[in-house]
Amino acid sequence: MKRLFCLLLLLPLLLNGCSGTSEPVSEDFFAMDTLMRARIWGTRDDLIAAVQEVNRLDAALSVTGSGTLAALNQNGSAVCSDELIALLSECIRLSRETDGCFDPTVCALVEAWGFTDGQQRVPDEKTLRAALQTVGTAHVQMEAQTVTLDGGTQLDLGGAAKGYAAQRCAELLEARGVSCALLQFGGNVQTLGKKPDGSDWTVGIADPDEPTRALALLRFSGSMAVVTSGSYQRYFEQDGVRYHHILDPKTGYPAQSGLRSVTVLCGDGLTADCYSTALFVMGLERATEFWRRNGGFEAVFVLEDGTVYATKGAAVLLSGCEFQVIEP
Repeated sequence: MKRLFCLLLLLPLLLNGCSGTSEPVSEDFFAMDTLMRARIWGTRDDLIAAVQEVNRLDAALSVTGSGTLAALNQNGSAVCSDELIALLSECIRLSRETDGCFDPTVCALVEAWGFTDGQQRVPDEKTLRAALQTVGTAHVQMEAQTVTLDGGTQLDLGGAAKGYAAQRCAELLEARGVSCALLQFGGNVQTLGKKPDGSDWTVGIADPDEPTRALALLRFSGSMAVVTSGSYQRYFEQDGVRYHHILDPKTGYPAQSGLRSVTVLCGDGLTADCYSTALFVMGLERATEFWRRNGGFEAVFVLEDGTVYATKGAAVLLSGCEFQVIEP
């Protein structure tokens, strides 16, 4: 409930909509365990179509529902749709590209920490060791439409689902003739097109110490995915120690990378979502080298001591705080 309340406060803070002559249709709704808002400069039917698409993907990609992914986890093998095959293939590619810092096979770890059922707890070492044995994309075999998992391995696409859903919604709306939309799915923001009044989109980066206010602002024009992963977004405390939900797939523990948050800007929502998790796990030094080596995205890093770093492309869009620029 506390998390939901904070999200409600953040919605007007993080997003400034279009202020032109046309008024958007909008709706707040709950899906993928997140409060979402869709603002569309189109028709009510366009808005309904977008919300229905998110709900469809929520059902299909949930690990606790009755969709194909849940059935795959339960049975160890399943015939999957073209869409799910393509999504899993891309998640596996991104996992290998990030040296496993993003990994879609962390379901056993997430369950061990209680983030799946909401009963958060610190698992014992035996439980963690057993869960770690099931982690890694080598445990996933794909042949035509059939996906098979090694014994004990289960998929959790929580680090990719919202980004994928936002991207799919943007594509759906564009196909319907919508030229301007603003989608906020928790820590994921997706813009479509330019604002009707010609001004920039403005997206706030939350202050990890006070998430209901913006630490800095990003201003840009056109279609963009902006995704933030942060240790402040979902956590619990036990015996005076705070444990956040971004797990390091190699250790099984919440990532201790020296970061409080990572915000990724990218043309693709799925990539931005996966990268934000991976870069958080990597930490600033490894993430910087990854950016220099791969390119194709920009990022803003907030360190545990409050220092802010921004890649060169993000730096020209960033305002409202002091920061250091990461050069290519």
